[in-house]
Order: sequence, then structure tokens, then C-alpha cells
Amino acid sequence: MVDQPRPQVQEVNISQEMRTSFLDYAMSVIVSRALPDVRDGLKPVHRRILYAMHDLGMHSDKAYKKSARIVGEVIGKYHPHGDSAVYEAMVRMAQDFSYRNMLVDGHGNFGSVDGDSAAAMRYTEARMSKISMELLRDINKDTIDYTDNYDGSEKEPIVFPSRFPNLLVNGASGIAVGMATNIPPHNLGETIDAVLALSKDPDITIEELMENHIFGPDFPTAGEILGRSGIRKAYETGKGSITIRAKTRIEEQSNGKSTILVDELPYQVNKAKLIEKIAELVRDKRIEGITDLRDESDRNGMRVVIELRRDVNPNVVLNNLYKQTAMQTSFGINMLALVDGHPRVLNLKQTLKYYLDHQKVVIKRRTAYELRKAEARAHILEGLRVALDHLDEVIALIRQSQTTDIAREGLMTNFELSEKQAQAILDMRLQRLTGLEREKIEQEYQDLIKLIAELKAILADEEKVLEIIREELTEVKERFSDDRRTQIAIGGTDFIEDEDLIPEENVVITLTHQGYIKRLPSSTYRSQKRGGRGIQGMGTNDDDFVEHLVSTSTHDTLLFFTNKGKVYRAKGYEVPEFGRTAKGIPVINLIEIEKEEWINAVITVKEFVEDWYLFFTTRQGISKRTKLSQFANIRKGGLIALNLREEDELISVRLTDGEQHIMIGTQNGYLIRFPEDQIRSMGRTAAGVKGISLRDDDKVVSMEIIEDGLQVMNVTSKGYGKRTPAIDYRITNRGGKGIVTSNLTEKTGKIVAVKAVTGEEDVMIITAAGVLIRMPVEGISVTGRNTQGVRLIRLQEDEEVATVAKIETEEELEEVLEETETTVEENEQIPVDPEKVEELLDEQEEKELEEDDEE
Repeated sequence: MVDQPRPQVQEVNISQEMRTSFLDYAMSVIVSRALPDVRDGLKPVHRRILYAMHDLGMHSDKAYKKSARIVGEVIGKYHPHGDSAVYEAMVRMAQDFSYRNMLVDGHGNFGSVDGDSAAAMRYTEARMSKISMELLRDINKDTIDYTDNYDGSEKEPIVFPSRFPNLLVNGASGIAVGMATNIPPHNLGETIDAVLALSKDPDITIEELMENHIFGPDFPTAGEILGRSGIRKAYETGKGSITIRAKTRIEEQSNGKSTILVDELPYQVNKAKLIEKIAELVRDKRIEGITDLRDESDRNGMRVVIELRRDVNPNVVLNNLYKQTAMQTSFGINMLALVDGHPRVLNLKQTLKYYLDHQKVVIKRRTAYELRKAEARAHILEGLRVALDHLDEVIALIRQSQTTDIAREGLMTNFELSEKQAQAILDMRLQRLTGLEREKIEQEYQDLIKLIAELKAILADEEKVLEIIREELTEVKERFSDDRRTQIAIGGTDFIEDEDLIPEENVVITLTHQGYIKRLPSSTYRSQKRGGRGIQGMGTNDDDFVEHLVSTSTHDTLLFFTNKGKVYRAKGYEVPEFGRTAKGIPVINLIEIEKEEWINAVITVKEFVEDWYLFFTTRQGISKRTKLSQFANIRKGGLIALNLREEDELISVRLTDGEQHIMIGTQNGYLIRFPEDQIRSMGRTAAGVKGISLRDDDKVVSMEIIEDGLQVMNVTSKGYGKRTPAIDYRITNRGGKGIVTSNLTEKTGKIVAVKAVTGEEDVMIITAAGVLIRMPVEGISVTGRNTQGVRLIRLQEDEEVATVAKIETEEELEEVLEETETTVEENEQIPVDPEKVEELLDEQEEKELEEDDEE
């Protein structure tokens, strides 16, 4: 029996085999499929498509040919992959919304910005575009290397000469294994200018390139880039993100309605899907106010029409569209390309430098090729010149020779010619022996001698090489460059602020003693008659009550001043909205207040202007005045508003224009009135000076702005209140003990609040149990200073008034806010004191405060 040969089995470690095989696959994808070469900006499939078209003679000045023929040539000779992959790559090169400068000139349906696919390859035709000819210019002059195709039957170029920086001009995108590239397109003229600048100054910085040459990406679909920070980061590091926004216009119609017109979209945004998304948002009521949506785009350009209701703010709708649709998108830049066959993330200057180095190689190789051709031709002409100089002898030698080989050998021996020269003499036609032809040979030879000298000079001088590069790049720029399409919003923000998405409306902010805050429309509370029981304003615990209630706008800034003298800020819309009886959220979820710190004052600010002030008063009667502008930039963790003395706390803050009278009231019924300019403007961290001198067992409960024509309203802890004309309170100097403002008894309790009123407001009285009543101030009796007042609210046993707030009537609220804004804008600037003078004055007034305390 003959032994059968055993099959040869090779044992391998599966882990090692997987590692090796996957690495081979990954490198194949990275190098041979997904990433562009830094020199010509092309992936292999694009390079093969263009080379196949060049090989077939489908140049820009020739007739179109069927796309199927091109695809067949590519997959048959160079790219052994699916025909659809090749055709889709070619289609993209023919789309004016995909490539900034198209490399394929397509004839037929090549798709649309609506996402429509191209017609089948049997229907469309194509040829090379004029600018793609520049990628292959001089390819036949030994400027680049070739490699075998997949089966070794053909040669294909490794890279194109690329007479313009295509990687930046048309960009690239691709997903490899473990890495991806996403390079945006750029303006041809700007990119060439940057290469020219680098060729003249190798030490030029990226900042200089950005400032003077490449301002940013230039997308074929135009649009607008918001800000330059993302561009700068991408150009400096190779990675970054930019925000692109659609170009829109708002038109006012004669019927009072507004229309949003969209003329340009961000790069790679599908218009049909965008319109579908907008319609979906309108249907789901996530965007309000859109009544009609039409696509009126035609061959003249893009035009999407969005009609709005008459009562909506078009800017709010537009910002919501930016926020919720692809009308604003982010483009993540990752400038990854192949350098010497290895993937590298490149910054802007490196990308330009590698291209410039490639051009140096191309020019030198082309020059060397032309030099070889010139020297070869000059060598032949030298032989012809010898033959013409010895014409009779040459003719005789040829006539005497039996064969061509004998004649060639005779010429080489007798006249010291090379084989090529001898063969050229044998191939010379008799017409070259005429006198005119002999002159042409001599002139050609002299011209070649000059050309050879020039070519050798170019190869010997790097600056001459650069000069040729500059000339040829300038020629390409003049022929193909156009204006920038994508505009860059200098200084624009990269993101839409939430405020831009929220309509401005009047709201009420409530804050409880234990720190629960909420927002609700100011119309929630209805006005009641004096003495009513009130409605439940919010749910509270037994030991909690509403302490602050502020009328404001969703777009205004809320400044929260705490008992520790710190200030925090938030926008009105940032306070969560809840129902009337809801408790709200802990204020610590809104602002980062510390432990054992609570809010004692809340004011609202529209603008942080220079000539307005904040006036502070503490529980111990210390007052301070500081410019509002010093509080414009408040950190997330808060800012020191004033330095407090031991066992003191901040109780009130008011916004003033620098010319107001200040009224400070105490719980024992005393009040002082003085001009605010008696306390000069101090630094933000100053301690302040004495505003009122307190009697024993007394403390400040309120500080208000007062003037003649107003009334002083007192409200006591037992629910009594009254109004007294402000003229009854004489103007004194700061630091006095004040005069009697109310006749307090056990029945009335102590003063809870002292408010300056006009008589036209509503007043909100809140009890410790969370019950509140809203009533018109005009319903509160006007009496003298030394009186008790009348009952304002019926209280349960052991129940007390906690706080009081003024609320403008619904009809007057908007008008009041507008008047306040106008007053702020029209006030004159007040010059700022020099720092040294301010420090000295601070020290002087602090000493004065200490002396007052000692007295």
C-alpha cells in the first residue's frame, strides 16, 4: 500500500494572524483608498478616473463621451472595484455644489442639491474640465513616477504634477480605519496667493497667512462662517470646527407679515430634507409662527420662502431655524493627508509647504527632462553640422558603401561621430542640403545651446525654480480664480445664544426664604380689593415663605445680591417656568451660592451702562454707591459686591442714575432721606460709609429711591399699612438718625417694608405661609407720618407679613420698562475717578466710619 501524502497544515496563532491581517487591511484602506495625497489632493479612485480620461483623450477641448466608457476603462485597467463606486466618485467631481472647482465637465443629469441622484452612466456624458487639465499638465515630461496597476499589465501615475494646490482648493473627505479626513474647499486665488507668499518668505506664520491670504474655507454652496476662532484652530493644529449658517433675508410685506428668504445653504446640506425638517417642526409645534413654506429655486439660483404670521418676531423664528435645523451646521475640520505614504495631520503652513516642495520636484524633473531632450537634439545637430561642413566627402563615402551599416561605420570612423549622429546623417533628406535649410539647422543649434544653458542654470539655482512656480501659479490664478463665495462673519459668535430663541415677555420671578425660585407670566395674579383674603401664590413648607418678587423681562439680567455681600447673575429666561402653585427649583441649581448664604436683594438690569450706579445698604445702616459697569462681568461663582463688617448683612440694592434721593427705613419706624451724591462712587470691594445711625435694638428693613411727588408706603408685620407724602420727610445729611415714619403699637407690629410709590402701582403682600394678595396702591389710605395706618390683609393667628413688592399694572408694565431703557440710553457719561484718588478716598471714608462707631 502506497502512503498517501499528508496535506501540509501550517499552524498559526489566531491572535497574531488577526492582528497582522487587520493591519494589512487597514494600511491598504488608508494608503490605497480613503486618504488623499498631500501633493495633488486626490484619492486613488479620483486620480485613476482623471488619468483614464486623459488616456482616452477626453480633454476639455474634445467632445463628450459616455460615462460608461470612462467607468469601464477605470475598472478594467486601474481600479478593480465596483462600477457604481467609480461612477459616484466621478459624478461628485462634476457637481458644482460638491467641488469648488469641478474636475469633470459633465453633460446630462449629475444630481442636485436636493439629493437627487445622477442618471445612469449609460445616459450621461463627460470629459475633463479645463482646470483638471492643469492637474495633469506636463505628466508626459517625466515629472512624476508610475507604478504597476493591480495585475501588472499597465502603468498608472503615483501622483499628478498638480499645477494648483488641489487639496485645499477642492478639499477632501474620507473614512479610513481608525482615522478620517475632512478638509474643506478653499478659494483658488487665495490658496495660490498663500503658496506664493510662502515661496517668498519660508518663515511666514500661519497668522500672517490667515490675515493676508487664506481667510478661511470657501464652500461651493457659499453660506456664512460664524467667527474665525474655529478656522484659526484648524489652521494652527490641523483640527477644528467651524459653524456655517445659511444666508437669509427678512422681507416685510405690505400686509404687515414677514417673509424669510433662504438664498444659500451650508455645505453638504440637502435642501429637500431641510424643507421636510422645517415642515415637521411646524407640524409638531416646535417652531411657531410659520404659515407657508415654499421652494422657489430655479436655474437662476436657490430661493426657499418661509412666510410668517403677522404677530411673530421673524428674528426669533429665524434663530429657532438655525438652532433646530441644518440651516446652521458645524463642519469638523481634520486636515489628514498622506505624506510620503504615511497619514499625517497637517496645519495650514505644512500643507502649503508639502505642495510647494512637490512643485519644486516637478519643475526640476521637467527641466531635467527638457535638458535631456535639448542635449540629445543638439547632439544630432552637431552631427548634421559636421556633415554639411564636409558635404562632398560624406556623399562620396555613402556612395562608395555597399550597405547602410558600412556607411554608418565609415561616418563614425572618418568624422568622429556617434552612432546616433551617423544615423541622423543617413536619414537626412536631400532638401536639408539647400542653403535655407542649412541656415535653419544652424539657427536651431544656436537656440538649443542657449536653451541648454538656461535649463542648467535653473537646475543650479533654487530661486529660479521658485520663480517658474510663481509664474505658472499666477497664470492658473488669472485663468480660473473667481470671487470668494462664503462670507466670514468677523467677530461673530460661533453659537446662537439661547436668548435669541426666546421671545421677550414680561414675567414675575419669585424667590422663597429657603431659596426656591420660579418664573411665571406677570398676568397670573389678578388684582383684588383691599382687605381680601388673597390667593395661594405658591406651595411652600410651613417654615418657608416668599421673600422676593420681581417684575422683569425674559431678556433682562437678574442680579442676585446675598447677605454675604456677593452678587450672582442670571437671565430672566434661565429661571425655570412653573405653575402658580408650584414651589420652583432650589436657587442653588441656578446660581452657585455658598452654604449659609441667602439672597437678600434681587434687581433687574437691561444694560450695563457707564453712568448708572448701584446703591447698597446693609442691616447696620452702611451704604455704598458703585458704578453699574463694574458688575458687567460676573463669574459663574459670583463676585464680591461689597465688603461687610462683622455681623452685618446686605439688605437692599437699587439702580440709580447718580442724582436720586435715598430713603432708608428701620423696623422701629424711623426714616432718613438724603441725596445719593453725599456718598461718592466707590470701588466694587469698598466697605461703604454710614447711611443712617441706628438707635438701640433697631435695624434697617428697607432702602428706596424717593422724590417729591411720591408717597412713602409702610407695611407692618401685622398687616397694617399707610401712605404718607414724601414731601413730609425733610432732606438731611447721610448718617443722621432719621425721623418717625409710623406710630407702631403691639397691634400693628414692627415695620416690615418701606416702599416709595406713586399710587398707580399694584402692591403684592406675601405672608410667611406663602399666601399673597395683590391690590392697587391707590386703595391704601394716605395719612400723616406719625399714624398707624389701616388693615391691608387679614391674617390668621400667629401669621405675619413676610415681604412686600410693588407690581406695575399690566397696562403700564411694558411702558415703564421702555421708559427705563430710554432713560439709560440718554444719560450723559460720568467720568471715572483715577484709581489712586479712589483708594485714598476709600481709606478716608473707612476711617470716618470707624470714628462714627467709636462716638
